[in-house]
Amino acid sequence: MDLYMTELERDIIREILNIGLARAADSFATIAQEKVLLEVPNLDIMPGHNMLDKVNEYSGTHAVIQSDIRGDFNGTTLMFFSGQHVQRLSRVCLRMSVDESTQIDEMQESLLLEISNIITGALVTQLANILKAKIYGAPPTAPRGNLTASLESLMTHKALVQPLVFSVITQFSDKENSVELPLMLFFDRITFEKILEIIRTYDFLGGQQTA
Repeated sequence: MDLYMTELERDIIREILNIGLARAADSFATIAQEKVLLEVPNLDIMPGHNMLDKVNEYSGTHAVIQSDIRGDFNGTTLMFFSGQHVQRLSRVCLRMSVDESTQIDEMQESLLLEISNIITGALVTQLANILKAKIYGAPPTAPRGNLTASLESLMTHKALVQPLVFSVITQFSDKENSVELPLMLFFDRITFEKILEIIRTYDFLGGQQTA
């Protein structure tokens, strides 16, 4: 059976995520020493193979950091750092002068892991508070090779399983330019159903649980 959400439910989920990402952006901006914008423009429900195709497309040209969300919800965040991001963050945070490259050393990997940890942690905290859920972020990792195996926990062999994919537009902004930093947030079907149930039984405007 296909999953369905109304435009209002879609807007509520998007706004909940934007609240969490706003906190994450403030923390990220302190590290990057630049204005950072995090927004969720799209919520997509797609078959697993389409999701993996998109992930593998990004992973071919970016350094990838994965952070899992566990507890009441089952999800994963993937951050994709381009060579330009690695160069700028290395200069600002590590005082390293390097070329634009996604071939990173141990210090650079530790930096990207910490950035992912901060962003995922801020997002998870806000989701837990708003949705009254017991969730936590697992320590981030830098997956090697094909990412399919890393995302297996979100996939099942049942037909018509549809992970919920949030495409997050993340930008470094300064006076002269703005650079997109792809971030993807995935929840499995069961988690998506839980989130919808919470939204459908809660009056977000009045702050009361409905019968």
